[in-house]
Amino acid sequence: MSGVPGKPEHMTNPHPPYCQFVPPWLLERLAQPGDRTTMTADPVVQAVEETLRTDIEIRAARAKAPLTTHKATKAAWAVYTAGSKQTLPGKLLRTAGDPENADPAVNEAATGGQAALDLFSQVYGRNSFDDAGAEVIMSVHYGVRYDNAFWNGTQLVFGDGDGQIFDRFTKPVDVLGHELSHAVTERTAGLVYSGEPGALNESMSDVFGICAKQRLLGQTAQQADWLIGEGIFLPGVQARALRDMAHPGTAYDDPKLGKDPQVGSYKDFIHTTNDNGGVHINSGIPNRAFQLAATSIGGSSAEGAGRIWYAALTGTDVGPNTDFAGFAAATVAAAGPHADAVRQAWTTVGVTPAAGSTSSGGTSAAPATVSVRRTGGFAGLTRTGELDLEGDDPRVDDVRRLVQRTDFASLNAQPTAPDAFSYTFSLPEHGEVTVAEPDLTHDLRRLVELLLDTE
Repeated sequence: MSGVPGKPEHMTNPHPPYCQFVPPWLLERLAQPGDRTTMTADPVVQAVEETLRTDIEIRAARAKAPLTTHKATKAAWAVYTAGSKQTLPGKLLRTAGDPENADPAVNEAATGGQAALDLFSQVYGRNSFDDAGAEVIMSVHYGVRYDNAFWNGTQLVFGDGDGQIFDRFTKPVDVLGHELSHAVTERTAGLVYSGEPGALNESMSDVFGICAKQRLLGQTAQQADWLIGEGIFLPGVQARALRDMAHPGTAYDDPKLGKDPQVGSYKDFIHTTNDNGGVHINSGIPNRAFQLAATSIGGSSAEGAGRIWYAALTGTDVGPNTDFAGFAAATVAAAGPHADAVRQAWTTVGVTPAAGSTSSGGTSAAPATVSVRRTGGFAGLTRTGELDLEGDDPRVDDVRRLVQRTDFASLNAQPTAPDAFSYTFSLPEHGEVTVAEPDLTHDLRRLVELLLDTE
């Protein structure tokens, strides 16, 4: 089931961002160890430079390729090996229900992938990342000494690490949960991968990644270590993990890695053009808020604060451009008897939950009326549809959700081809926005269907 029962969930962005587990600035630092005379002979530098080149190629490919979804067949998940190449998915080695494989990376992926799916299914009632039973495809042994893991819009991909700094990226179970959660965020709030919304996007993945880890280990919020990526670094590296949700900025302090730069308070927010506006650095702020809320509520993080965060992510108040204050307000609204604990958690990290609407990506309050006017076509006929969102029409909930999720301010009018339809949407605060039929997003197409009642 979806976050709001009976409501369809569609992507607002057909080319969602390429989300990596290791932030690019950390890899860039490793590529410049300081001694330029030995730099070209350093296997870590070589591995990191190759990882960075690969990441650039992947980002470029994602900007061009449309998003596709694997349909579930006989298994909920499947693990492939890329065989140290970059051709995906590779050779199939194991599917759900199969016995363990001789390859430990395959078994680690299976364990982590199943733990993440179980979290969303058994706790939140979500049927895979798309809530429609999509098969989760995972590829291990990607590239040669590849220092990262990522979700590419279609599947999860994991490198083996360079053998000196990074170990296999399948070893920490929360890495699997982190990457799968990016897919969930894409198909719910669609948080843009930049600035505060981007930091929230990263934080959502850490939140559900840590919930999957704690749940698998049978830990309560108070018992857990709150470390993300524990075990990803090899012995000798001065690091406990990649991130510490309880104490952002303390996960590592190593001569090669440098010191963990994450911040855990809004007063320390880093304004930067790097890392998509600091999405990995500033995610420490909402990460700490979740940890504080989870330990205050007590018990299972997944069952307690996790349910609240999931309800906020999939609810009507969070859209593509929601900021920290907006998301904080959405969690308070979803917290029920735990509202005071959640509010205090955000206040502690310097974020004041916004009053009124929480989505800077949609409208500041639910508009009273939404309408669409379709013009053009061979016959040149006009058709209009309008809906009062304060009424009792059964379409209200779906339309309200789609409007809240769509960033109308970012839509630009495009010329319409001869004999093609164009659609003019009208709603308060945005005025009229006209979109050519080929440029309609999945959400806008669904909105047209509902308003023109063409189902």
